[in-house]
Amino acid sequence: MAPSDPLPFDPIAEARRNWESHGWGAVDAMSAATSITRAHQILLKRIDAALEPFGLVFSRFEALALLSFTRTGALPLSRIGQRLQVHPTSVTNTIDRLEADGLVARVPHPSDRRTTLAELTDRGRALVTEAAAALATIEFGLDGMASGDLAAVDGALQSLRAAAGDFTNDRSGDFSGSAPAP
Repeated sequence: MAPSDPLPFDPIAEARRNWESHGWGAVDAMSAATSITRAHQILLKRIDAALEPFGLVFSRFEALALLSFTRTGALPLSRIGQRLQVHPTSVTNTIDRLEADGLVARVPHPSDRRTTLAELTDRGRALVTEAAAALATIEFGLDGMASGDLAAVDGALQSLRAAAGDFTNDRSGDFSGSAPAP
């Protein structure tokens, strides 16, 4: 449904009422999960709209951003998949598209001939910087949310992600902007 045609009621509140009237369990969890899922749809739509002028979608932006955070601008495809937590096939498809657009290049690993690196091109570095600015302008689609609400959502979802095994609290494997040399 287009934003110009909003529903005259909150569909998640209605689902909650129906869930409760049927006596089904986990009402709060259903409502939260449904809200998260709907928010995800809204965010992806907003993010992809902001990235469209750059010829990007969020998955390709994430790969470019990841490469731009490394010291060398290059990572093995397997490491990209690990860092972005996506299947190797998705990484291959993403890098294929970025390479076709001249934003990354596949290069041999300097010390492991079995490994191929995806390396950010100058054009890719410039584009990801512009795209990041566009996402900042729309606050990653979260414009309208108060700073405290953003922090609360982030903290609440961090516990969910940790419980699901998304990451460990061991900071030794942290990727905080500088990757080890490939």
